[in-house]
Amino acid sequence: MRKKVKTYDIPEEVVSAIAAERRSSYGLRTYVSLFSSAGIGCYGFKEAGFNCIATVELLERRLKIQKHNDKCMLSSGYICGDMTLDETKDKVFRELAVWKDCFGVNDLDVLIATPPCQGMSVANHKKGDELKRNSLVVESIKITKEVRPKFFIFENVRAFLTSVCTDIDGTDKSIKEAISLNLGGQYNILYKIVNFKDYGCPSSRTRTLVIGVRKDIQDITPFDVFPSRSSEKTLRETIGHLPALTTMGEISEDDIYHNFRKYAPHMEAWISEIKEGQSAFDNEDITRIPHTVRDGVVVYNAQKNGDKYTRQYWDKVAPCIHTRNDIMASQNTVHPTDNRVFSIREIMLMMSVPYSFKWTDIPFDELNKLPLKEKEAFLKKEEMNIRQNLGEAVPTIIFRQIANKIRKCLDVPVFSNADALSLVKEFTLNTQERILRYVMQSKQPFSKLSRIVEMANSERDNTAAYYTRQDICFGIVNNLPEAKNFDHISILEPSIGVGNFLPCLIERYSSVPFVSIDVVDINPASIELLKEMVAKMNVPNNFTINYIVGDFLLYNFTDKYDIVIGNPPYMKLTKDKKLAAIYKASAANKDTNNIFAFFIEKALTLGDYVSLIVPKSLINAPEFNETRKLMNEYSLTHVIDFGEKAFKGVKIETISFTINTKNSSKNTTIYSYINNSVWNVDQSYITDSQFPYWLLYRNSDFDEIASSMEFGIFKAYRDRVITKSVTKSNGKFRVLKSRNIGNNEIIDIPDYDCYIDDVESFDVSKYLNHTECVLLPNLTYNPRACFMPENSIADGSVAILTLCDEENTVSPEDLEFYSTESFSKFYAIARNLGTRSLNIDNNSVFFFGKLINAES
Repeated sequence: MRKKVKTYDIPEEVVSAIAAERRSSYGLRTYVSLFSSAGIGCYGFKEAGFNCIATVELLERRLKIQKHNDKCMLSSGYICGDMTLDETKDKVFRELAVWKDCFGVNDLDVLIATPPCQGMSVANHKKGDELKRNSLVVESIKITKEVRPKFFIFENVRAFLTSVCTDIDGTDKSIKEAISLNLGGQYNILYKIVNFKDYGCPSSRTRTLVIGVRKDIQDITPFDVFPSRSSEKTLRETIGHLPALTTMGEISEDDIYHNFRKYAPHMEAWISEIKEGQSAFDNEDITRIPHTVRDGVVVYNAQKNGDKYTRQYWDKVAPCIHTRNDIMASQNTVHPTDNRVFSIREIMLMMSVPYSFKWTDIPFDELNKLPLKEKEAFLKKEEMNIRQNLGEAVPTIIFRQIANKIRKCLDVPVFSNADALSLVKEFTLNTQERILRYVMQSKQPFSKLSRIVEMANSERDNTAAYYTRQDICFGIVNNLPEAKNFDHISILEPSIGVGNFLPCLIERYSSVPFVSIDVVDINPASIELLKEMVAKMNVPNNFTINYIVGDFLLYNFTDKYDIVIGNPPYMKLTKDKKLAAIYKASAANKDTNNIFAFFIEKALTLGDYVSLIVPKSLINAPEFNETRKLMNEYSLTHVIDFGEKAFKGVKIETISFTINTKNSSKNTTIYSYINNSVWNVDQSYITDSQFPYWLLYRNSDFDEIASSMEFGIFKAYRDRVITKSVTKSNGKFRVLKSRNIGNNEIIDIPDYDCYIDDVESFDVSKYLNHTECVLLPNLTYNPRACFMPENSIADGSVAILTLCDEENTVSPEDLEFYSTESFSKFYAIARNLGTRSLNIDNNSVFFFGKLINAES
């Protein structure tokens, strides 16, 4: 019986099954698999309880195997087609629409793509149109970009990331760069080349894993879903329990897939005498060396690869499985004892493919009951397809681990600041002793525990510390140099707090032989808590953490560091003038009292790489002009504009920057949480000295407007004294506020307009009746301007502009331009798309110029 669900005809039993799963405590988890071959890898997602919405494979014979394993609940989910064709992609989007309309799946959980590796594979490197082949990678990027799954996984060969593709924009670039530029704005992405033997696979297989986690999924990083490291398994541990096969053509009675694949009988002599690790080419008897006879002449086979006809070791990890695992002339295919290549079952075990995986619709028990001739016929028909699929597959255990970890992450409710505060109140975490005891007894994961401790910190407001989420930490740490560049690395965290950067640093540099991390905090209680937090972490033996109680700005560091990273305090020293004077004494920037600026300066003297998360005002405020000048002497490699998204519940815009103090390269990669994009740019372009501050979003449209304007014609003034308490609804002098300012007009607003009788006591009175002054509303992306009317002044919500050159003039036509759409877009870029750092000061007023060709 079939059931109409909206406009789709779906079997009723399928509708019921999906509905039941959706109602269950585990929920409905979904994925799409592209270039899925026989579905060996993503069978691990099926084992983890994920539902496949769509699976795409070019070859029908491979797709049939997926059907045998009931991969998709809807038959339309099996899509046989070419991913470069719109027809195929439309089928994928149709399936997504079905699950959205019928089952409420608005957000795909996982997208998997394992595009063919021709043009990249070391094992099968053949000439051809590499760029065209690698267009399949670009198709994977395009569909990921459009679907926006919560997680994406790309798996491919070792050379994947450095291989060249023709990107969506038509330019040739490395695959890694293409992934980063297209997806890095929306995803935190981990690129890692690993040998799967170190992650649970019973055979050696060096591959590239790319895992992306959508940035709106907070406190989850790609590290959280990456497969876990585990000890290697030997070949004996993997297949040693299987019975020996000593007769050519022999098939195990209990397992049709444990078979002795036939080969030419004369070849047996080539391998019968060799020992583990030896090749047939090592035979001393030349008659046993692989050869052919041509016209009565013995011609010895070429030994292009040293691993042909090579007997494997029982007590070493199994070799990499290749597509031609059916012949001895391929790589590492000879059994350690038997004179044969590995059986299908042995290869399945070496690729961690479970016994439950089906190669046919014939039940396994029935296959084993077939007469020998029928078994041979079955294998003759299916064996090569099976072996080839195994050679191209992702080991099931790898994707199963990822699937289980993703499921665990998604099944756990989001832990918010409010949740943390609730626990703080529940356990009365109001003293150092109580917090310490809670940490020691807690079984919470680090990300939750650190948030709880941060919220419980009674000195939080005084030290201006904010909880830095793990996804934010990942984005910053991911821009640091790769582990492969070091055999020893020293790291300094100058304001450690509860140690939020430590988990990501440990993951990123776990493969470095020796890692030393110095952590500093001015508060002894914070260090005491941190030690207990670290005790909860799995810190590898190659890491040493050194604790320093002290003021980073005054501490005498005797050594320099490879990396300085952290989240310095954001606070102005307005009360402690003595301490401010001490800090300023050694600082280049003496125009600020904000501690983070001093942290930047000292960090630049200590680290080869410096990466800090700081207020966004750094890039534009006049008080940081000298700080920016100092930073621009170095290579600014990365900037992340978090906007207001870094710290939940804190009304502050932040950025992070990474500076290489040793490299002269001046290329900058910018990530924006504001418009979910990433781009590369010359450092000199965004830090151009013709403008008063850095312009992260500068582009050709901005330049076009800028080239038509004369800048720097105004000075800005804003009142800091007039408040609502000193104004009234009528009076002698009008006090103009932001909403009163229109395009070349003053707007009257009932119950909003205000007045004052005495202006002489206010500094702003110096502009009274200066009708040449220009008024601009502060804090707006809707710029507009008018001239100062008589008998009026303005409060702090309005900037009063005066000409730098008294002989210069501005006209109503000049002011009219500020209200145009083109200037509004220009001005948004000039303000770096900020939301809070929008005060009109003597830096930002620079951009209120006048058109060069306008009449004055």
